[in-house]
Amino acid sequence: MSVTILEGSTFCLSDEVGDLDGRTGGFFAEDTRFLSRFTLTINGERPLLLSSGKVEYFSAAFYMRNPRAGGLGQDVLSVERRRFIGEAMQDVIVVENEGMEPASFVVGLEFGNDFADIFSVKDHDFALGNPLGADPLPPVVGGRFNGEGNVFLLEDPGDRSVQTQVVLSQPGEASDSTVRYEVTLGPRERWEVQVGVFPSFDDEEVPARLAARRFGEELGHVRDSLAAWQLRVPHIRASWEELGHAFTQSVADLAALRIRGGDSGIGKLPAAGMPWFMTVFGRDTLITCLQTLLFGPELAHTALAVLAELQATEDDPMIDAEPGKIVHEVRRGKAASAWFPAYYGTVDATPLWLVLLSEVWRWTDDAALVRDLRQPALRALEWIDRYGDLDGDGFVEYRRRSERGLHNQSWKDSDDSQRFADGRLAQGSIAPVEVQGYVYDAKLRAAELAREVWRDRELGERLQREAEELKARFDAAFWIERRGGYYALALDGEKQQVDALCSNIGHLLWSGIVPPERVDAVVDALMGEALWSGWGVRTMSSEDAAFNPLSYHNGTVWPHDNSLIAWGLARYGRWPEALRIVQRMLMAAGHFGFQLPEVFAGMRRSQTPFPIAYPTAARPQAWAAGAPVLLVQVLLGLQPNRRRHDLETLAPPEIPSWAGEYMRLSGVRAFERAWDVRLVRGTVEVEAR
Repeated sequence: MSVTILEGSTFCLSDEVGDLDGRTGGFFAEDTRFLSRFTLTINGERPLLLSSGKVEYFSAAFYMRNPRAGGLGQDVLSVERRRFIGEAMQDVIVVENEGMEPASFVVGLEFGNDFADIFSVKDHDFALGNPLGADPLPPVVGGRFNGEGNVFLLEDPGDRSVQTQVVLSQPGEASDSTVRYEVTLGPRERWEVQVGVFPSFDDEEVPARLAARRFGEELGHVRDSLAAWQLRVPHIRASWEELGHAFTQSVADLAALRIRGGDSGIGKLPAAGMPWFMTVFGRDTLITCLQTLLFGPELAHTALAVLAELQATEDDPMIDAEPGKIVHEVRRGKAASAWFPAYYGTVDATPLWLVLLSEVWRWTDDAALVRDLRQPALRALEWIDRYGDLDGDGFVEYRRRSERGLHNQSWKDSDDSQRFADGRLAQGSIAPVEVQGYVYDAKLRAAELAREVWRDRELGERLQREAEELKARFDAAFWIERRGGYYALALDGEKQQVDALCSNIGHLLWSGIVPPERVDAVVDALMGEALWSGWGVRTMSSEDAAFNPLSYHNGTVWPHDNSLIAWGLARYGRWPEALRIVQRMLMAAGHFGFQLPEVFAGMRRSQTPFPIAYPTAARPQAWAAGAPVLLVQVLLGLQPNRRRHDLETLAPPEIPSWAGEYMRLSGVRAFERAWDVRLVRGTVEVEAR
């Protein structure tokens, strides 16, 4: 079992007793591992676990007993290890003699680090990397001990300005990278040492006398930040336990994922997910903001501004960039040096940026924001037509140009996700089905902004016309009559339909590109036995050759995917199906401690008494955390009416009884006002404060 705590993009992955194993665990900051080995021993052996776990998202506690080593009897010593993460990491280790006789023993602490960038560590992850083919990790270096300051200094051999300082509150006997404390305790006596781990890129030294004060200030800052966040977001009370707990957990997870970025806008955005994606991802950030507009517009405002600032200005094949394109991924520290500071290999972030700009306007009527972001919006529209459509066929495609880039650049970005029904991999430039829907929606929304805010009627009419032409062209190219009728997963480089039946078609309902005569067939495909697992819509149909309920994108269930599908079903008035997804997804959350993971297995509900975990799913993960928030919005049918500055409900008159007798969502933010929403015996009521 591993224990993970985090504060923004600083995080620690340890084993169940708090040790760092030197493989994929460690203490990370700025996409760099700053401590890969940290072990605690009593008389040369590891303490024995009693219990451990997170206390808050930024702290953990480990409770142990002594090993039978060095003459110690059983259960003579209790060992407590408390850990806190902020800009640095602190361990407080307390040993107490629980026996009736004095006890003498040696406490050992060992430190080491390889200063690996996060991509190199990820390659050794059995799920998302390739351990058998990965390059060896850098050698672990020991530290130089400064006895005067009780500091171990670990330096990166390749760049000695990159350092880890380990500050100890007590002097001990140091040798290489180990410090030993000879301790004698009388009955009920306690011994304590504090260990501060400080990452540095600039030779900044932390005096031992200041370390404890810094951690005290840091802990106060983190708790104040969490309290301020909790005050800003809506509060929920619900008789349906799964709903209330899942929503509350989402609030905590999104607080935990907020990146530390100093004064930059990035510091106000949620990272994509633990452990390998603790940074800004264009697609993930945009979808998370769309899911959580109930919280108010602040996250979305920041995302739009930051991503506009990072918008590509040059054609650079090395990072898959073209002018107007929205960034895929931002990296810092050694990852930026070894790989890239910014990478642009995403085909959907650019239209999604336009969708978010419009959606924020619909929730706020903030015309000034739309005017301020006109030029980035026009550049995004130009990218869609000039660079997104690679061959001039009217569809947006992707093709990798960077040798280090992603082979697949839609949300299902694993190497094996674009498959035909018979299992063959699609080749050439790929036009993903859902991206055409995003582009359609983006152009319709941009047409509205052009007419009503930018006062450019000619542009508005052109974008409206292009969207309508895309809708007709799309239906002709992607529709498949087999299996009751559905849309292909993609078009390949030869313009063949990649005919696997996948969850992506649900995003088409969200974007509104599905014509009325196709809706029944699309809904039947989504909720039919082949795609519907009973817990949610699978990423791939069980009737397709490549289906595997444990495959990352070819048969699993993704909460964010299902939240967008539910939103789309509600858009088309398909409430029974939308609410079925709401119900089952929140029921699934209850089996994961109310914290929905990034992904879980696509096994049939009738075969398993609970949803099956995907072993390396990111938790917490931003758009998984956003899913319960959007599902609550769908359940309540909430939709802004910009012209009336009103928050309305489109929910059916009788919500099913499984939603509980009562729910109150207080403090929903829209049009610079707070709104209270109640669900009472199946009826939704909305009231302005």
